[in-house]
Amino acid sequence: MTATVQSAEQDTARRDQVRLFRLNRSVPDADGYREILELEEKLFLGRAKEIEAAAPKFGSRGELIKALGEFLATEQAAPSDSDRYLAEETSLAEFKEVVAQFAVDGLIESQSLLAVIPRLPARSRMAVFRVLIDEFGCGNDDQEHAKLYRNLLAELDMPTDLDSYVERATDGVLAFVNLFYWLAARAPAPDYFLGAYSYFESSVLYAFRSFEAASKRLGIGSGQYYSEHLYIDAFHSKQMQTAIRELDTERGVDYAKVWAGIELTSAIVAEAVDAAVARARSVA
Repeated sequence: MTATVQSAEQDTARRDQVRLFRLNRSVPDADGYREILELEEKLFLGRAKEIEAAAPKFGSRGELIKALGEFLATEQAAPSDSDRYLAEETSLAEFKEVVAQFAVDGLIESQSLLAVIPRLPARSRMAVFRVLIDEFGCGNDDQEHAKLYRNLLAELDMPTDLDSYVERATDGVLAFVNLFYWLAARAPAPDYFLGAYSYFESSVLYAFRSFEAASKRLGIGSGQYYSEHLYIDAFHSKQMQTAIRELDTERGVDYAKVWAGIELTSAIVAEAVDAAVARARSVA
């Protein structure tokens, strides 16, 4: 592949992700909703179906949860080069760019997830909702995770409005945000979402350590955004496993779809972090 072709493909991918992000933040008309479906099929559904087709043949929910634990342990034992660089070497200017990249997530944190609630039966729904209550600060404006991110941006003397960051974000980071809109609202079954969010809430317990380490090393006082996740997401991880159990009890869980959510989210999160750190190193 020539550099010109690769650049053109990257430009197309970024335009698609920006367009999908803006549609996800709108109230679309029929044409807009059709465009959302087309973009999500192109960007996510195909990847999910490939992983689903190749998923292990789990004989029980216990086997699935055990495999998830092993998957997480393998990831935790081998931090990526991006994680290491972020924790140990990023300059303040580079860290600010990483913060800017993830502002498209941090400033709207968990808003995309609400759509999954009516798709789940009662006990599974309530387990997920207990997680979302924490994400929104349990009703305390000052503890809402999006507010903690605004505090971080303000300390770094950066804009706190979402529009300042949409065109700046890489396609990898936008894909991470758009993925959860799809998982929650339009993935063919909520099983994909439960796998994805079970993975994510568990992986944050080690994935955010590099972000917290960087904020401490650089003397940033508003690192509570990262430390809060390291504190509360152990509880969230348990709640998401409860959500899978309760869905399984209610009507049976499609283990291959859960696994597809796990692997797809792992890959897209890694791509997002790599993209943010690479951008920071190139522009800071």
